[in-house]
Amino acid sequence: MAIALKRIYDKASRGDGTRVLVDRLWPRGISKETARLDVWLKNVAPSDELRRWFHSHPDQWTEFRARYLEELSSPAAQPALEQLHGLAARGDLTLLFASKRTELNNASVLKELLEGMRKPPVSTGAQRGAVAARARRRPQ
Repeated sequence: MAIALKRIYDKASRGDGTRVLVDRLWPRGISKETARLDVWLKNVAPSDELRRWFHSHPDQWTEFRARYLEELSSPAAQPALEQLHGLAARGDLTLLFASKRTELNNASVLKELLEGMRKPPVSTGAQRGAVAARARRRPQ
């Protein structure tokens, strides 16, 4: 199993395997035919709030990654994350993203998770409350 990262704007190739878009928003200027997607998993993408925060704080990769992993541990993300793990277990997989930042983006975090074939722990209500309290105390 090989997991590749590719901008959705790059040409599809035979070696891509299963092509999965991991962004919440459809990329501008790309038709569904051009994208040649197998699956679009919106629910493994960062929330709109987190995406906007990272866009305005691009130098805070470590913080973005921590917040994103927390989002991935939520029960709402679990079905899509399970689906992504299933696709990765079947063979070659290409995670598609629109970001111009080819190294530091949500797809790279997902690739790390898949290569380790480990899932973020599912948070409990108490953990989510503690995380929310920490997030309110974080400097913006």
